[in-house]
Amino acid sequence: MTHPFVPLEGACTCGRIGYRLEAPPLVVHCCHCTWCQRETGSAFALNAMIETSRVTRLAGEPELVPTPSASGRGQRVFRCPTCRVALWSTYPGAGPAILFVRVGTLRAPHLLAPDIHIFTATKLPWVTIPDGARAVAEYYNPKDVWPADSLARFRAARAAAAS
Repeated sequence: MTHPFVPLEGACTCGRIGYRLEAPPLVVHCCHCTWCQRETGSAFALNAMIETSRVTRLAGEPELVPTPSASGRGQRVFRCPTCRVALWSTYPGAGPAILFVRVGTLRAPHLLAPDIHIFTATKLPWVTIPDGARAVAEYYNPKDVWPADSLARFRAARAAAAS
């Protein structure tokens, strides 16, 4: 679970919203839940979790769109107000200190392969997870998967947001 430490830039389709990741992500999830399938109109969602403080907006202001979630607690999806592309979201469990950045909006998405496939119990049957890839039927305990540095960064971001 090592991602390149190069600032990675991304944008929406029309280019109105631009951003840069200033650090490697904490973790990259490939989520196969039916909610992500519906929201993306695809087989899964690929999200890079990163501290909000480590994402620099280069252009524009995304629009917040509250969206239902399977947990019933909802999520906050940030979209371009022009082309409507989802750039990132926040969830109540991680709070506003952590963004779930849509990897497909990066200019070099190939640099962020998934660290773990989650909710594979509902993955589409024709999706093949590579041999040796970490995968779980539902969710997992981050202490069992994330490197110590990612856990420490996550705790620090949550503590800073709470103060």
